[in-house]
Amino acid sequence: MNQMFRPPQADQRPVLETLVGSVERVTFHNPETGFAVLKVHTRGKRDLVPVVGHTPAVSAGEWITASGLWISDRTHGLQFKAEVLKTTPPTGAEGIEKYLASGQMRGIGPAMAKRIVAAFGEDTFEIIETNPERLTEVPGIGPWRASKIVAGWAEQKAVRAIMIFLHAHGVGTARAVRIFKTYGYEAIQVMTEDPYRLARDVRGIGFRTADAIAAKLGMEKTAPQRLRAGVSFALQTATDEGHCALPIAMLTTLAQRLLEVDAGLIETAIAEELQRGEAVLADSVGGEICVFLKGLHGAERAIAERLLTRAEGTPPWPAIDLDKTLPWVEGKTGKTLSPSQREAVRLVLTSKVSVMSGGPGVGKTSTLDTILRILVAKGVRVLLAAPTGRAAKRMTEQTGLEAKTIHRLLEIDPKHGGISRNEENPLDCDLLVVDETSMVDVPLMNALTRAIPEDAGLLFVGDVDQLPSVGPGQVLADIIASDRVPVARLTEVFRQAAESRIVVNAHRINTGQMPEPAPKGEDSDFYVVEISDPDEGVSKLIEVVTNRIPRRFGLDPLKDIQVLCPMNRGVLGARNLNHELQRVLNPNPPASVERFGWRFSPGDRVMETQNDYDREVFNGDLGTVSRIDDDEGAVIVNFEGREVIYPFGELDTLVPAFATTIHKSQGSEYPAVVIPVVTQHYQMLARNLLYTGVTRGKRLVVLVGQKKAIGIAVRGGQMKPRWTKLKEWLSNATPMRAALDCKVEVMSASRHLRRAG
Repeated sequence: MNQMFRPPQADQRPVLETLVGSVERVTFHNPETGFAVLKVHTRGKRDLVPVVGHTPAVSAGEWITASGLWISDRTHGLQFKAEVLKTTPPTGAEGIEKYLASGQMRGIGPAMAKRIVAAFGEDTFEIIETNPERLTEVPGIGPWRASKIVAGWAEQKAVRAIMIFLHAHGVGTARAVRIFKTYGYEAIQVMTEDPYRLARDVRGIGFRTADAIAAKLGMEKTAPQRLRAGVSFALQTATDEGHCALPIAMLTTLAQRLLEVDAGLIETAIAEELQRGEAVLADSVGGEICVFLKGLHGAERAIAERLLTRAEGTPPWPAIDLDKTLPWVEGKTGKTLSPSQREAVRLVLTSKVSVMSGGPGVGKTSTLDTILRILVAKGVRVLLAAPTGRAAKRMTEQTGLEAKTIHRLLEIDPKHGGISRNEENPLDCDLLVVDETSMVDVPLMNALTRAIPEDAGLLFVGDVDQLPSVGPGQVLADIIASDRVPVARLTEVFRQAAESRIVVNAHRINTGQMPEPAPKGEDSDFYVVEISDPDEGVSKLIEVVTNRIPRRFGLDPLKDIQVLCPMNRGVLGARNLNHELQRVLNPNPPASVERFGWRFSPGDRVMETQNDYDREVFNGDLGTVSRIDDDEGAVIVNFEGREVIYPFGELDTLVPAFATTIHKSQGSEYPAVVIPVVTQHYQMLARNLLYTGVTRGKRLVVLVGQKKAIGIAVRGGQMKPRWTKLKEWLSNATPMRAALDCKVEVMSASRHLRRAG
């Protein structure tokens, strides 16, 4: 492998150094994130050493032991960046006075600190802890102030004990701060009783981290809580791959591989999870007995019930005479609808719930525009929504009506938790139109269908041939496949659209044919750059992004060109390409910070990878790093004109996005996309993956790849089917009955488990 393009290896991590000394000054400390900037006296250094790291509490006078690396910061010069920062109370009189005067101890200021140390010297802390009544010997301290001092000391001691415990069990300071924020003074008790709660309750801690902590605490591999947590994690892993459930045999195999115990113990753990109600057993998912996470099982069932009930109703608007109305709209827009578009308009306007699906160039936008013009003219109150900010913005531009992201439409309330819009507080509309519905996963569709008024209509718009949602489920595909909701499927490519090779090749790929680039010398919007191997592909792709496209088409590599990869792994995967593209597209940034394996610098394109309701930033949202604030210990990211603050310790959900996966690009369009396609991506090469990638490009699509790999993708059919039950519940005329049939007793569940084993 070409060394230039080899991703950094885990075993190349620098060796950490240790620094010890006393804190002279706390320059900055954020109690929310634990980020601190300290000035430290350390042996062998004449000047104070700047130390940056994380700790829940720190005061001047304390003794610190830090493990980390020396770095040279552009603004602040040489400083010590601590990965682990341990603090201990000072022992000398001078340090004790500085500590007491720092403001950390309630009821003590600088003058009082001087009097206390004058009275008790180096025995001050021992007096506070063992003979607190003696504090009243100090002028100005009465019983009330003495009790405040004792309480402050106890609090500091508790925090320190928790941090020492967490450090001793392999938890770094930044994560330890999160654990302390989550559990407070019960942190040690929680971790001792069930360390696997960390994986459920604390963001950034998964099963493997919790499992490592549990092992250090001496928990046996066969401990019941470990087995149950492993089963739950296996199911959660399946949802990360889009499934709502797993067949029992598949779940058992996955959990056994994870936990390294006998299958019999796994079966017992599954039965216990079912008995505790954390999981649900369901018959008839493709003929297989499957185990669901409780929430997803209930969500799919509820979506089916609501859609079936709604689909049986009549639209909330009066009947519309299309023979009169369509000529009026065509006169307004200057566009004549095709017969298939007219039929789509008729179907939507006569249905309370409907779907309109189709690929690029088939007239979805003009058909939707016609529908909305007619309904708005009739006084129908319409709301428009899309899964991402970019999709909502595009919807607004296409229709002239305001569109919101689904999250904003539902008024998610991060402070109090939950969603403001629901059955008790429904949306104010007669029709809700949801664009890019293929992106909507089961939990979001569940929340959305809860919030729609009973008498309102619902129109799903999307391209069912694209990839399903990143999250669990395949909602649009299941709704269409159920045959219980009217579907208008537009397939006719219009002549003007057919002049685009992007559109033509997208439809070729979708029908299992190889894409055809333009003949050499002809201008085109679709190109294939053939390579012989992945290593060659990296340099070729960088040349295409940084030189050939900007020179030929005048596009900006940072703003206009997006690299879309079939997967994260591999030399032509998103992870390695992000490192390589960052190096050439943002080579000398004015500042940078390194966290969680990435460098973040002003000008970097970045992506949020989780739903962060506190910051109102969601999975797949793209932003640009505006600046780095060292004083606050934070990276500031601009998302669509809104600045969002990420403390250094909370950058684990943010990743560079010079390259991203095709999955993560859903709902977005870019002026130009460059897609690497090589046989290294074999396990992800599928027709709908390549089709989705190609349809993200508005003005230009370039495939950089091996002809064989492109052929594998085109012939490969769809991605692996997902284990979902929505289609079956929709197909069943009595979904409530189907749901009741699935409430299997644990005794029956155990019988199924034994049979599966």
